[in-house]
Amino acid sequence: MTETTRAGFVALIGEPNAGKSTLLNRMVGAKVSIVTHKVQTTRARIRGVAMEGQSQIVFVDTPGLFRPRRRLDRAMVKAAWGGAADADIVVLLIEAHRGLTEGVQAIINRIAEEMPKGKPVALAINKIDRVKAEVLLALTQKMNDAFPFAKTFLISAERGHGVQDLREWLAAEVPSGPWFYPEDQIADLPMRMIAAEMTREKLTLRLHEEIPYQLTVETEKWEDRPDGSTRIDQIVYVARDGHKGIVLGHKGETIKQVGQQARAEIATFLDRPVHLFLTVKVRENWLDEAERYSEMGLDFKDGDA
Repeated sequence: MTETTRAGFVALIGEPNAGKSTLLNRMVGAKVSIVTHKVQTTRARIRGVAMEGQSQIVFVDTPGLFRPRRRLDRAMVKAAWGGAADADIVVLLIEAHRGLTEGVQAIINRIAEEMPKGKPVALAINKIDRVKAEVLLALTQKMNDAFPFAKTFLISAERGHGVQDLREWLAAEVPSGPWFYPEDQIADLPMRMIAAEMTREKLTLRLHEEIPYQLTVETEKWEDRPDGSTRIDQIVYVARDGHKGIVLGHKGETIKQVGQQARAEIATFLDRPVHLFLTVKVRENWLDEAERYSEMGLDFKDGDA
């Protein structure tokens, strides 16, 4: 007899920079979500698909939960809670060295209020290598006093510690049923969008202050050539004229280096040669254009106050 197949959606939620994207990439075994040192960089609900035995775990990597100020922020937070509500299992990720912050407490309160009764919510305490064992023990107790988590995992998403235990538990918890995706598919985002996210990651790492949140990248053209290579044309939209100069850099050096790094990563991901062409354009009101939100997998209406 063949073993029963299982498949389900798992939402990773937490504060910005808790390590959700790193954990997703570790679980899936490939880079499908943007990872930077800056907060709030995951915009779209990127799904990564992991196989564990006969179980298919589809991860919903939600934007970090924070207090929204702008339309884009509000749309991101709405997407995060929407992803959690739709999932079969929710995993709350917190940082060991930060513990039960005000932000984490606010997330727990909202889980208690909004999540359907009976939905499994697991706790993953990340970055455990940053604190001592007794601190971890106390934090585990404090968190489980604050909310009745189905299970608690102590992990290091960056190093991989404890991640397999979490994956095996999720594999056993997802509902019985057929797989949603082919076994070799690791993400359901269009390749155009993944490529745009990779370029945006390089820009985010290179630039500082507010500019990363005032820019977006769109893949304008995609051409798979007969010689086995791919030509990709992308547009970097910035909100102000002054930002364009910063993104370009002195004599175009900044955008050139970003292009080289992004091209190399996209080529590795696609496993084929890539020709990447970047153009920087000023669109003052792109943060208020519905089309830009659709490109990021967000709902423009979710940004309404």
